[in-house]
Amino acid sequence: MSEQWQEVGDRVYVRRHESFDLNVGLVVGDGHCLVIDTRMSHREATDLIRSIRTVTAYPWTVVNTHAHFDHYFGNALFRPAEIWGHIRCAEEIDQYGEQHRAGIIKRRPEQREELEEVTLVPPDHTFTSEAGLDIGGRMVHLRYFGLGHSSNDVVVHVPDAGVLFAGDLVEQGAPPAFGDSYPLDWPATTAAMMESMPEPVVVPGHGAVVDLAFAREQHDELVLVAELAKRAHVEGLRDVIKLFPYPEDVSREVIERAFMQLDA
Repeated sequence: MSEQWQEVGDRVYVRRHESFDLNVGLVVGDGHCLVIDTRMSHREATDLIRSIRTVTAYPWTVVNTHAHFDHYFGNALFRPAEIWGHIRCAEEIDQYGEQHRAGIIKRRPEQREELEEVTLVPPDHTFTSEAGLDIGGRMVHLRYFGLGHSSNDVVVHVPDAGVLFAGDLVEQGAPPAFGDSYPLDWPATTAAMMESMPEPVVVPGHGAVVDLAFAREQHDELVLVAELAKRAHVEGLRDVIKLFPYPEDVSREVIERAFMQLDA
């Protein structure tokens, strides 16, 4: 993977990283720019900043698409810039950030030093449903459409370029991640996103840049998965789990999260 910037719209760029196959977005206006997600550590953020500076020297604003470590652990290196996110993104980082860090270190002990040196910085500018940012004369819209991949997924819309940064509401190259998801709500959330922002270019949180047709196909898959999870809740897992379009470990994660919603 080259990790070079790909221009997907007028002065709208995506950098796809080997680490977690993560996409970072960059929107450049007149005298200002917007950075979408900051990677998983200070070291990775340093690399990102160096790369941004090959495109623009302008000051930046930052958006975190949601409160998962690979999307915000680099925040501290972008201060004192404004960092935007959903209100629950900031709340979850404040409440659970250290707990999440400990869990990641347990899973990735070879990166302990890199992860321990991270200063956790939540968004300091938050919203509940929508916000508008003037990025050097370009309006960029932040929207929250509901529960999905997490409790706080933010979509970043650049209408003058026809580009939608969907965060992890859309995934390419691997099954969607369901670890702390809301499988029963996710389909309606992506449907609302596509209806409100039917742009030709969709940037997933991970993987290759896709189009609206791909996002619709993934939405249909999520509808199927939600219905299968409801069926499994009634009929039991043994036969139904074979019908899921994912490997068994992913299917079990979907079912666990869906059952949590149904039992609540």
